Amino acid sequence: MYLEFEKPIAEMESKLADMKALADENEVNVDDAIKTLEDKIKQLKKDIYGSLTRWQRVQLSRHPERPYTLDYIELICNKFIELHGDRNVKDDKAMIGGFAQIDGKSFMIIGHQKGRNTKQRQMRNFGMANPEGYRKALRLMKMAEKFNKPIITFIDTPGAFPGLEAEERGQGEAIARNLKEMFMLKVPVICLIIGEGASGGALGIAIGDKVLMLENTWYSVISPESCSSILWRSWDYKEQAAEALKLTAPDMQKAGLIDGIVKEPLGGAHVDPVQMANKIKKLILETTEELEKLTPEERISQRIEKFASMGVVKEISVHELARY
Repeated sequence: MYLEFEKPIAEMESKLADMKALADENEVNVDDAIKTLEDKIKQLKKDIYGSLTRWQRVQLSRHPERPYTLDYIELICNKFIELHGDRNVKDDKAMIGGFAQIDGKSFMIIGHQKGRNTKQRQMRNFGMANPEGYRKALRLMKMAEKFNKPIITFIDTPGAFPGLEAEERGQGEAIARNLKEMFMLKVPVICLIIGEGASGGALGIAIGDKVLMLENTWYSVISPESCSSILWRSWDYKEQAAEALKLTAPDMQKAGLIDGIVKEPLGGAHVDPVQMANKIKKLILETTEELEKLTPEERISQRIEKFASMGVVKEISVHELARY
């Protein structure tokens, strides 16, 4: 599947496929022509993906073939035991989690999960967790802390579920409690934004010692479409909204809101999920080893300091205040 801005690549790859089929059918040697076309395609990809707009990166983050949390778990983990329920309301299928083993080391992995088809999307609620999803996540984090296991979170959500029933069950309180409790976790916490990172729905499992973004993901208080509908009363200005929000990984790193960017294969994580998973696996193991050298008190202190230092504060005098 190709996105709108990828159509030139699609056309050239179609020509390449036709050329190869014709050569096989007629037993003609066109290796030189094929090599030339492959080089052109490679260069075209470099040109297109090297100059993506913010909106195009948003589109890539939502690519239907992009790996989701369970895909990465399958590719990275030797074992995974999913745990269910918040012990209060029900099991939220939009938020998954459980104990996992990576190269013999145990972790607690928690993340948003979207669906591949209509039935799965309905079951997973499009990756939008209810309060019980965030309470389940917190229950699993506390369990990981009890057994001294590092925590890995995969963030990929268009936002927390905004339905009336979610508000009735305390959506805001559930997310706020997660923020408070995650600051004080004694075990290492690594957060990876693997797709969409929208609003409090993302932040509810994104307070960590290291917060990392994949190259073609976004992280913002609001989606470009919602921002456009508020400011312009229309979704037609989503591209301008994306530019104004500065929501891409380089923007977040420049603002000091994340700790690093994980480079994706040319074209996006969906082009080579195995390569992407191997990078994430290596990063998880290396970062965990680094964080485990610190004491729990040092990790908590650094975690609080990191988030407390975000943003800009300007002190003004009483005389300056009077002018406002």
